[in-house]
Amino acid sequence: MKKFPRFRSGLSVVLASGIFSTLPAQTPPSSAAEPTAASASSERVRPPQPISGIQADSTKTSYKFFFGADNAPEGYTKITPGSVYSDAVGYGFEPGAAIKLAGQMPVNVATAEKQFYFSTALPEGNYKVTVTLGNPDVATNVSAKAELRRLMLENVETKPGEYVTKTFIVNTRRPEYSGGVVNLKAPRESQQEAWDWDKGLTLEFIGDHPSISNLQIEKVDVPTVYIVGDSTSCDQMVEPYNSWGQSITRFFKPDIAVANHGESGETFADSLSRHRFDKVWSLIKPGDYLIVQFGHNDMKAPGTVEGYRTALQRVVDGTKKTGGTLIVVTPMNRHTFSGNTITNSLNDYPYAAWEVAKNNQVACVELNGLSKVLYEYFGPQGSEVLFAKTGANSYDGTHHSDFGSYELAKCVLVGIQAAKLDLAKHIVDGFSFDPAKPDKPEDFRVAPSPKPGEALDHPPGS
Repeated sequence: MKKFPRFRSGLSVVLASGIFSTLPAQTPPSSAAEPTAASASSERVRPPQPISGIQADSTKTSYKFFFGADNAPEGYTKITPGSVYSDAVGYGFEPGAAIKLAGQMPVNVATAEKQFYFSTALPEGNYKVTVTLGNPDVATNVSAKAELRRLMLENVETKPGEYVTKTFIVNTRRPEYSGGVVNLKAPRESQQEAWDWDKGLTLEFIGDHPSISNLQIEKVDVPTVYIVGDSTSCDQMVEPYNSWGQSITRFFKPDIAVANHGESGETFADSLSRHRFDKVWSLIKPGDYLIVQFGHNDMKAPGTVEGYRTALQRVVDGTKKTGGTLIVVTPMNRHTFSGNTITNSLNDYPYAAWEVAKNNQVACVELNGLSKVLYEYFGPQGSEVLFAKTGANSYDGTHHSDFGSYELAKCVLVGIQAAKLDLAKHIVDGFSFDPAKPDKPEDFRVAPSPKPGEALDHPPGS
């Protein structure tokens, strides 16, 4: 049995509970049932359509929107319920939401019962979004998501007549880069997930009576955390699937961006060959970070753990040339219980990731060990709440629910803090987490996003 050393300066991650992580003994992958298609949703909406921005001013990088019937204040663009997005205009509500107005000057408010999208054509980059939430007539509870369901604001509550202004940073991206283009998967990325790669920014406001009075968007120069990984860390488009990469955005201050370039079903070699790393390396600079997490697909793809090490070494070398800081995350466990204990279904791959990081003096977040502690706290049956529910009595033993990804995001942040990375200063004030004492599922109340049209297939990979 391979174990992580008891101490390696700056590299071994101490669990929040004070226990040093070790890789469990090798066991064959679990024989958990193959996941079925996502369960049907009672609410379906049209997904945001890809923004081409061909006719709109594609160079404009700042907007101030005023939602109301009255004349907009100087410098603001007036938005009414009939302001539906078009490429000719370059901003507006996505079709499908029943938008109405509430309030009187100086506070005009656009509101809906449960959810609406608002899109703006923008060049690639990082944007500071400032939004004023609240409703003159009713209490609200609003969460905000960006692009493919990246959680930006969580359960912002207002009383009738109360208004709260919040700020967050969103990254937008395009597949093109100097010297090439990312080879997007078709049709998954090129069509079904196209609004994560299009020429603009899509915001989703969801919850109880989501209501906004004004919205400001401006391009900013801030550090960026890039993520490249598989389905357990990339942006997942539809419920019941989610990833820690979609939840971690909620826990950073509005002084840093998260740019998630991962995709489902991929290995290190896949992402290298599709030029995902080339795209990131064309953008990353000193002061930026690149978080990588692979292993679930690598262990079942043609090749060996040595090929995995070689590919990770290419990523280490390529990132060092940019001046950015690399963070290796070991792959989290699957739902592979033997009795009350998680067994290792990933063979030597978590250890290989850790070892390459150690040999290159690269930071490592030992998510494999952290997830083991988290899963075992809930137990074999209780931990099912962490995974995507795929039917009345079935769940996905690899991919996570909204709550599960939220908890795993906290595990990653604990690892960043334990590694004493400078990135930790960008985590929201007061953050702390112990995977041996996690949140209660019933306390997690972020509204799920309605299914956009027909549900996508189960994410590739397992």
